Amino acid sequence: MFPSPRSVVASPRRLRPFAALICVLALAGCGTITTSPPAPTPAGFQVIAGLLRESGMTIEHVVSGDAGCDDHTLAQTAIALDASGLDQATPTRLYIYIFKNGDSFTRLRQTVDVCAKTYTTNPEDFESIDASPYVIAGPGPWAAGFKAAVRAALTNAAGTGG
Repeated sequence: MFPSPRSVVASPRRLRPFAALICVLALAGCGTITTSPPAPTPAGFQVIAGLLRESGMTIEHVVSGDAGCDDHTLAQTAIALDASGLDQATPTRLYIYIFKNGDSFTRLRQTVDVCAKTYTTNPEDFESIDASPYVIAGPGPWAAGFKAAVRAALTNAAGTGG
């Protein structure tokens, strides 16, 4: 004596409460509610360059691995470029040092100043801007509007500083 096929297969009406329960449990497991957005992380070179261009700068002669000196550790983090625009009529060479995180920024920051002594003819005119985990440095003087735009772009790209 086997049960009839109708008694084995549940009717769609009998399955609705179970289907609803499964949907509620699945949705509940999809995530948690947060009250604050995640902290922004530092951006890469393309974002920095984009922010500089958006501020009105022209960027040319980009060279990855050019630290401006013979420091191989800095060369791994460095990108050199010529920038002009805003109130900076003459292009100036900028060296962007993109450190892995805030710890490497702290550990290597002073090496940027040592390196800069090799590419700055007049130490009085040396310019640099820090926004962990980045440093932008180069010979100056930089015009006020240009410097403010570099600072804003770097600070924006840095997020929470790695």
